[in-house]
Amino acid sequence: MVLFAGLTFTACETTDLDLRVSPNDLAADQAAPNLLLNSIQLAYASNMDDISDLGAELARIDYMFGRDYFNNYPGDTFNQIWARTYSSGLSDANDPIDPSISIGMFTNINTLEIIDAESDTDYAFHLGVSKTLQAHMLMLLVDYLGEAAFSQFGNPDEFPAPALDDGASIYAAALGLLDEAEALLSGEPLPLGATDLFYGGDTTKWLKLVNTMRLKAYMTTGDTANFNAVIAGGNFITTAEDDFEFQYGTSELQPDTRHPDYAQDYTPSGAGIYQSNWLMELMLDNDDPRIRYYFYRQTDATPGADAPANEETLVCSLAVPPQHYQDGGFTYCSVPNGYWGRSHGNDEGTPPDNFFRTAVGVYPAAGRFDDNSFGTVGLGRGGAGAGIEPIILSSYVDFWRGMMAGNDTDRASFLESGLEKSIAKVQSFGALDVNADLSVAPTEAEVTAYIDGIVADFNAATGDDKENIFAEQYFTTLFGGATEAYNYYRKTGYPTTVLPNWELDPGPFPRSFLFPQNEVITNPSLTQKQTMTQQVFWDTNPASPTFPPAN
Repeated sequence: MVLFAGLTFTACETTDLDLRVSPNDLAADQAAPNLLLNSIQLAYASNMDDISDLGAELARIDYMFGRDYFNNYPGDTFNQIWARTYSSGLSDANDPIDPSISIGMFTNINTLEIIDAESDTDYAFHLGVSKTLQAHMLMLLVDYLGEAAFSQFGNPDEFPAPALDDGASIYAAALGLLDEAEALLSGEPLPLGATDLFYGGDTTKWLKLVNTMRLKAYMTTGDTANFNAVIAGGNFITTAEDDFEFQYGTSELQPDTRHPDYAQDYTPSGAGIYQSNWLMELMLDNDDPRIRYYFYRQTDATPGADAPANEETLVCSLAVPPQHYQDGGFTYCSVPNGYWGRSHGNDEGTPPDNFFRTAVGVYPAAGRFDDNSFGTVGLGRGGAGAGIEPIILSSYVDFWRGMMAGNDTDRASFLESGLEKSIAKVQSFGALDVNADLSVAPTEAEVTAYIDGIVADFNAATGDDKENIFAEQYFTTLFGGATEAYNYYRKTGYPTTVLPNWELDPGPFPRSFLFPQNEVITNPSLTQKQTMTQQVFWDTNPASPTFPPAN
């Protein structure tokens, strides 16, 4: 017994029971740089889809469920985005919400830098691409949260609970990363077998993106001098060939490579997403040539508009709109011609309308082109989901230049060119739906007439009317890639024509989101916000609820 006890105590004393690193994880010197770059790009693309959806909801480009802003966007809203960005892989690999989250893109970028420093191989391409994406993600985290982790991140020995840096400091750091990326990519480094999911290894396009990211930073912060300096250099995204976008595939099985909106809408049980009544009505009233590409109608009439009210399939079609909707002349429930969606804040349950509601179309999700067939959605129909995530398109950049222009003549010119590029790109997606009747697609003459009409209206308008025309067309162009819509709305308050919330008092309009609750719980340096009224450093407008005008 004495001998057995001695052996037992000896065994305990010589056994390391404090394993803080999983023996199943690869060490930094065992990681493959090409696979790290894959992971960085995929995490970035997933984040862009999530952030775009949030921006689109608040800007009314997409439909937002719920009458109370604070309840709509709780502390877990940014959990997955934050994990994909910062996770060390020590705990998130078994995340019950998203088990795919293991190591975040910033952690992988740090690992890439270690490998590059210790290797005889030059991984300048990998790092240049990664730092470009990192800079953009940092700016967006500030745009939506107000602060982000950078100066203390990646050094757990010294900073086990990294504090967040203020927004202005993060923007400065992001611009510094873009300088580093430019230096790394200027030598035309080889991809060394890496898969470039955006530009196919073309460093000239990445360098244009670096400058376009600078334009985004200067446009957001209102730095006209530096914005114009980048424009004068000329090396930025100006054509569709240089558009920054993520390409999806058609695989339905894991991994599901289809556009996320297609995967939700083109199912055996029908469409799963509601489209924004505000955007559909705006495009219908304007006779916008993009409407057949953005949306696919499964029916030709909408209850309560141009079909009898139907309590079973569209409950609100029988309702009396609240007074603030009546006073403003807003569409509370139904848009005609079968554009079956929902208005901002509609919190009704889900009726059996999956084969009636309007689905996403052929752009950008690669669904069906609306050829007045009024069929149904389903697996593989249309373009089978091989769409894109628009991130920064040449049409977006023209609108940015219009925002920063010093006179209305230049603004009108950029409005015109932005619309030309947007419509041309959108119409190119019609070919993805090989079974569609494209004879009903808008003709070149109809497109020209539409653009000329919008520009003429803009030139004739003054004050709020002029600003609303510009903002409405910008928001319409941002469909599918609306990260900047939320920024524009907070900076300008336009368009004032957006639908208000169904609720008369939905709480203050969110000026930033709550910090990710998972990080707040595990990081003692963070204290959760009590409201969503904290303004980002570049948002100098009056506090909510005074601003923006439409809540």
